[in-house]
Amino acid sequence: MSSKTVRTIADIAKLAGVSKSTVSRALNDSPLIGEETKAQIRSIARQHNFQINAPARRLSMQQSRTIAFVTHAYHKDFSVADLFGLEIMGGISNGLARQEYDLLVIHVDPNDTKWAHQYFDTGRVDGFILMTSTRKQSHVKALLELGAPFIVWGIPQPKQTYCSVTGDNFTGGKLATEHLIGLGSQKIGFIGGPSYELEVQHRQNGYESALLEGGKEVDSKLVDYGDFSNTSGAEAVRRLLKKVPELDAVFVNSDLMAIAAMDAIREVGRRVPEDVAVVGYDDLSIAEHSNPPLTTIRQNIPLAGKLLAQNLIEYLQTGMVTNVSIPVELIVRKSA
Repeated sequence: MSSKTVRTIADIAKLAGVSKSTVSRALNDSPLIGEETKAQIRSIARQHNFQINAPARRLSMQQSRTIAFVTHAYHKDFSVADLFGLEIMGGISNGLARQEYDLLVIHVDPNDTKWAHQYFDTGRVDGFILMTSTRKQSHVKALLELGAPFIVWGIPQPKQTYCSVTGDNFTGGKLATEHLIGLGSQKIGFIGGPSYELEVQHRQNGYESALLEGGKEVDSKLVDYGDFSNTSGAEAVRRLLKKVPELDAVFVNSDLMAIAAMDAIREVGRRVPEDVAVVGYDDLSIAEHSNPPLTTIRQNIPLAGKLLAQNLIEYLQTGMVTNVSIPVELIVRKSA
């Protein structure tokens, strides 16, 4: 390419072997781009006497003022199984509206990470709020490789730098289990979401810590996992009851799983809470209307949504990485 043919950011991107968004960020000294890449791109721009004009610069900065909410619905349409996502989305849209940003909802296949390119490289969105609860780390890796701004609901991986908001999962697991021990329960089960997710591991650590402090042994027969869907909660509690018929309490990692587990417990002729006490997690709006009303660990979902929106926008503006943990509390109702 001669100097005369380098007229646009796309021309420089071709020469540097990077995306247009990377060139625009480098030329505008964004903290999201590494110094080595910035130096290479500036050098190409100087060699070809490339000048940024202001309107083109605004376009190249991709200020769409739109943030993508990335989720995978359990069904093709949002349903009761996606209540957590819907409730946190309410908090996010409130937080974005205050800063005059729009929200775009993207449903992705948990096993496919190619979606980020089509939304980010085209400038349709300025950043992503990652909500997927299945294969989350593969999506994080794809966004880090792309250099796209994002924030995650969940615990950040050690040694990786990106924004996150999470609940205090260890304390939540401990509070739930301590409550069940306090009721005199002897055989306390644990039903997690996917075992590879950090949030689930931290909740299980809290469960085990409470058992040990309460003078009880940790028994792997009392532990089972689902995928946060309601059906998986019912299936998991059936397996536990077969393995350990004397099960008299269970801590379940989501309210939807817990409500389905209560139905499954009743189907085999047991009563909740008289025979098996149940504690859920999240305190979704449906929890106090279940039968019986569900004792659960409350995560402040509206606040979580608001912080996801605010902290991503702050990152877009300043490059400041924030990792926030929201306190949790035990809400006692009739299921335990």
